[in-house]
Amino acid sequence: MKSTFNGFPAKMQWFFRELREHNDRDWFEAHKDVYLECVKTPMEELTTLVMSAVSRFAPEHAGEPKKAIYRIYRDTRFSHDKTPYKTHTGALLRRADLPKNESSSFYFAVSDKCVEVAGGCYMPGPDQLRLIRSHIAENATRFEKLVTSRALVASLGPLQGEKLSRPPKGFDPGTPGGEYLKAKQWYHYIELDADLALSGSIVDELTSRFKQLLPMVQFLNEPLLANAKRNAPMTTGWF
Repeated sequence: MKSTFNGFPAKMQWFFRELREHNDRDWFEAHKDVYLECVKTPMEELTTLVMSAVSRFAPEHAGEPKKAIYRIYRDTRFSHDKTPYKTHTGALLRRADLPKNESSSFYFAVSDKCVEVAGGCYMPGPDQLRLIRSHIAENATRFEKLVTSRALVASLGPLQGEKLSRPPKGFDPGTPGGEYLKAKQWYHYIELDADLALSGSIVDELTSRFKQLLPMVQFLNEPLLANAKRNAPMTTGWF
């Protein structure tokens, strides 16, 4: 694998533009060589270098690059949209010791439209929601300070996520954390210029933003890690 990254070929953007217009198996198979050369291979190279950089400040999120990259094939089983292919390529840098989609992670994606960068907890299940909300209520001042950090907001914008209209069950309006407890998701997200992907500077751009996200990502994982530790099987040394 290369030790430097010079950016995606410009034909990556062409591929995704055309795929959006011809999102079917026949077109994809006829242009699979372009996908492999201009999307899949450079995405693996980019993810490898980003993982390497992230390993210096968040080694628990630096796993195997190929496993971090999402497949281009869409899961259409429960979707009204039956187009078979995604029109972007993305990667999730998660902790291997927590559930893939229910914990707090780093994410980036590349397409002809933009470069997406995000971090936080996007799809927590009911148990994870309860744990995170309780953690925020117990550490409301700390959490607010993290998510309103000037550096973080300048780098990735304000905290986002779907919210309930009223406090969730078990939390009254006076519970510390206020609006943050209504959230069903907690993440920061920004879209950068699409041409960033054509430059080697994308590695530093992604890495610097992930570094800004780290304290918030770690905060959201704290109660999940504590819960996983409590529920871990006991080892006695007899076996």
